[in-house]
Amino acid sequence: MSLKQLTIFVENKQGTLVDITDTLAKHNVNIRALSIADTQDFGILRLIVNDNDTALKTLGEEGYLIKTTDVVGVKIGDQPGKLTAALNVLDQNGINMEYLYAFMSRTEKHAYVVLRVADNAAAESALESAGFHLITDADVAKL
Repeated sequence: MSLKQLTIFVENKQGTLVDITDTLAKHNVNIRALSIADTQDFGILRLIVNDNDTALKTLGEEGYLIKTTDVVGVKIGDQPGKLTAALNVLDQNGINMEYLYAFMSRTEKHAYVVLRVADNAAAESALESAGFHLITDADVAKL
């Protein structure tokens, strides 16, 4: 049930991010969530997109090094304390979280969060048992 995240290793120089987003746009790939971390020489761009296959193909043809990673997507009430509740579920179940970031779009009552955890299956089971709704690649395609 996990989401597919694209991790793209990019040179930290002016215009690189524009090139990536332009390539995706020209091929009708819509970015639904993103995170970028950088060092002096390179960056790590993490994306959730509506069309993984096209994104992988087109960016690969442009020479970008891309890795696909399974992550957990979770729907969280858009109210103070709801993110804490989800994180507490993971903590209480001994599931280590490596990082998280939010979707660029949300509904009126919910936010969508991407979680990279040590054990996707355990996180998904624990979150579902606690009443959280998980997000699938099919859900992302509908956003």
